[in-house]
Amino acid sequence: MKHVRNVSLCCLMMILLFGLLGCGKKADENRPIAEVKAEAEKMNAAELKEMALEYKEAVTGKKAEVEKLMGQLKDIPIAEKLDAEAKNLQAELKSLNDSIAALQQRFQIYYNKLKEKGGDLSGLEI
Repeated sequence: MKHVRNVSLCCLMMILLFGLLGCGKKADENRPIAEVKAEAEKMNAAELKEMALEYKEAVTGKKAEVEKLMGQLKDIPIAEKLDAEAKNLQAELKSLNDSIAALQQRFQIYYNKLKEKGGDLSGLEI
């Protein structure tokens, strides 16, 4: 009986932990488009808006990183634009821009499905 109580208590603690930490979905630029579309089909308007907001926040964060890198690149003298540091910054910029494009593509799926369902689109402008 004591063993059953301990197992029950342990399970309850895990459920509470997951509830507090949240195991919600996050914006993921690597999720296959087909999977995103299939998931969006099953969601209600509130869930669609939540996911669209997740992607919007991810895009906004990446855009801030791009601006920071652009500032660093701009500060490099013209004579040094071809050195390793500048090339690394340019490669990082390309990677960030690719990431933003992928995130925006997935955002657009949720946004369009929300629009189709007549949901509230306020606050989703990128």
